[in-house]
Amino acid sequence: QVRLVESGGGLVQAGGSLRLSCAASRSISSSNYMAWYRQAPGKRRDLVAHMISGGSTGYADSVKGRFTISRDNAKNTVYLQMNSLKPEDTAIYSCTARFAGQSYWGQGTQVTVSS
Repeated sequence: QVRLVESGGGLVQAGGSLRLSCAASRSISSSNYMAWYRQAPGKRRDLVAHMISGGSTGYADSVKGRFTISRDNAKNTVYLQMNSLKPEDTAIYSCTARFAGQSYWGQGTQVTVSS
């Protein structure tokens, strides 16, 4: 069993920045896929950013150039740096990680961007 704990969410004004963290209870160097998703009220959960083994990353079109996913293997933590935030970025952000074919999810952290 792997536990993922997100932190760093909060209330920020449009144009501001936040950095989300996702701390894993297991070494993330053994994960071949880690990602951030978000879900706004009444909407489906969407992929925001992902990182695969080797360091390749991908982003949703809506966040390209504004969000950056990164990882610190020494801290077993994945980050999502969010800049130039917009009200439409308001959502619950959750991280997921895959270990040996099994996916795990955190509980999520709320991000609210005011206009």
